[in-house]
Amino acid sequence: MTIVALESLSFGLGRMAEAAAEAGHRLCLLTGDRSVYRHELAVLPPEALDVVDVDTMDQEATRRALAAVPGLAGLINTTDTWSLPAAELAAELGLPGADPGAVRLLRNKRRVRDALHVRGLSRSAAVSVPPGPEGAGEVLRAVGLPAVLKDSAGTSSRSVWIVHDEEALHRALAEAARQRLAGELFAEAFLAGPLYSAETLSWDGTTRLLGVLSRQTSRAAVVREEAAAFPVALAQGERAGIEAWVGQVLAAAGHSRGFAHVEFVLTADGPELVEVNRRIGGALVGEVLCRTLRTNVYRAMMDEALGRRPALLDTPLHTGGPAYGFVLVYAERPGVLKGWHGLDELGTFPGAVEWFPVREPGESVLHVGDQRGCTGMVLAEARTAELAQHRAWSAAVRVRPVLAGPA
Repeated sequence: MTIVALESLSFGLGRMAEAAAEAGHRLCLLTGDRSVYRHELAVLPPEALDVVDVDTMDQEATRRALAAVPGLAGLINTTDTWSLPAAELAAELGLPGADPGAVRLLRNKRRVRDALHVRGLSRSAAVSVPPGPEGAGEVLRAVGLPAVLKDSAGTSSRSVWIVHDEEALHRALAEAARQRLAGELFAEAFLAGPLYSAETLSWDGTTRLLGVLSRQTSRAAVVREEAAAFPVALAQGERAGIEAWVGQVLAAAGHSRGFAHVEFVLTADGPELVEVNRRIGGALVGEVLCRTLRTNVYRAMMDEALGRRPALLDTPLHTGGPAYGFVLVYAERPGVLKGWHGLDELGTFPGAVEWFPVREPGESVLHVGDQRGCTGMVLAEARTAELAQHRAWSAAVRVRPVLAGPA
């Protein structure tokens, strides 16, 4: 029998294949671009999983590919882009999976914000804004400054602007008008405080907090994720409060089963939602969850795909560490990646430092303002998340992407 992944996050295929095998199934990846999984496929033995090349943006082509899979037992997805197609196809085929209507709601950040506001779980509502200069008045009237402008269906921190004054507001609106948004532009209140994400697992009314990840973003008005560390040390009462809050948020947003990656700001008045992603966290989040908790958390993904309550919901979690921090290494400008300076120095840094390449030499880097400009990640371990983050950062600043010519 086979469990199919309709695309996936760049990292985690090895853990997924291992979890599928433990469940008595084989993992099959349907993908339109194998290069996304370059690092994972390079380190895995060829027999670890099957890879089928298909245009996954074409629903009919994907449907035909699924029909050709021997003994299809489950369909999983760990991305935002393919979450709705995966839910729709699972429903068509009678496979366990999320309700497509619930996924459709979660893919619309404006609707999620409004749903939470109605239930008293968000201080402000979301306001639809036309891109361009005509939108400024609506932002100032309905939200005020500072504010955040977002694409309602954006991913990877693309098309997110933090605006603190009217000049920045007009610049952001002009830039939004030049971009091809995946959804609609909307505005919401700016949240003052540090950014975190709650990594959770849910099943029919029960939500378990696996831990909290710290997140660092760029200082620029256009948001770019720079670093993260896990697990954040929280007082017992604070952890319980976040677990209760995130359970209410997920219930209001219609998420009842599976992993969720819930970004929030811990304001002076408590947690406030940034966004909900109905998947395991991206980048190296899944890997650090497995290492810190000392279990393959992807087994829960296979349980969900087979329609059974994940054992991880009831398994005692290892809490003795180690902790991990990772830093995204970005190209400083567009160009063709030739390689990196400093990789040979990583072994001299404390923390069992590891390098996870995202791109390979010869690739063109077209965008550097969001995650598309990430060329690789540096991972380090320590006794606490704080120390791990310091170690990862100290090593990452020695790694410099080398680019040639214009992209």
